[in-house]
Formats: sequence, structure tokens, C-alpha cells
Amino acid sequence: MNIHTEDYFHLLELAHQEFSCSQILLQMRLDEQGKEIPELIRAMAGLVGGLGYCGKICGALTSGACLLALYAGKGSAEEVEDSRLNAMIEELVKWFEQEVGSQYGGTDCSIILEENLQNRIQRCPQILLKTNQKVKEILIANGYDLLSGKLEA
Repeated sequence: MNIHTEDYFHLLELAHQEFSCSQILLQMRLDEQGKEIPELIRAMAGLVGGLGYCGKICGALTSGACLLALYAGKGSAEEVEDSRLNAMIEELVKWFEQEVGSQYGGTDCSIILEENLQNRIQRCPQILLKTNQKVKEILIANGYDLLSGKLEA
């Protein structure tokens, strides 16, 4: 998996602006598309820290699923959800369980961080970058143009 240096610096810039994990992942993608959707980024705050800092499922995974749905989900009455969306999310979940869950003993934020905020600084950026890359891979493999957000013809 190739993680780009510019993605890392972009992540750091967003973290410096006091965005959190789930917000960062979506904002990185929106920035690449040249879009601003503050309502979406605000809504993503509910996933931060394992669902509102409850320590439950990691915000990188939940926001990754949301990011896939941003491309493949139904957003208006006229749109049709991509029938592959749930399979794409399942692929992400299985990858996350294998990549992160096996390394830290689970996919909950509290397990990954081991109740130590220092681990947040050390672990979260890499988890976010890897999740971002995996989401990109899944979208491209399913025919999505990352910049337009549309299925390629």
C-alpha cells in the first residue's frame, strides 16, 4: 500500500486545525475534489473517538464506510444506490479487522489506544492514512473516479 507524503502533510494540516479522525478522512477527500460541505464534516464529529469519545468502533473505520457511501450511496430521490456499496463496506471492514484489529487486539478506539492518549498521536495518523488509501483502492477497483465522485463510463 503506497501512502503519499502529501496525504500525510494534509492530515497534519487538518489535525492542526483541530479536526478529528473521522472528520479528517472525509475532509481529505472533499479537498481533493475541491468541495466544501461543512454540514457533512460537522456530522462526522459524531464518529470521533469511537462514537462521540465512547471508545467504541474506530472513527477511521466508520468514516471510511461513510466515505464509500459518499460515492456509492443514495443522496437524493433521483439517485440510485450502487448495489455494490455494502460489499465495498464489507471489504473495508475485513481489511480493517485484519490490518488494524489484529495488530491492536480489536477495532474499538479504546482497544487501539489502550486508554493512553499518547498512542493517539503515534497510532491514529498511520491508521487514517492506511484507511484512506484502502478506501481509494476500493473505489477505483469499483470504477469510481476519485475526483468527480462518479462511476467512470
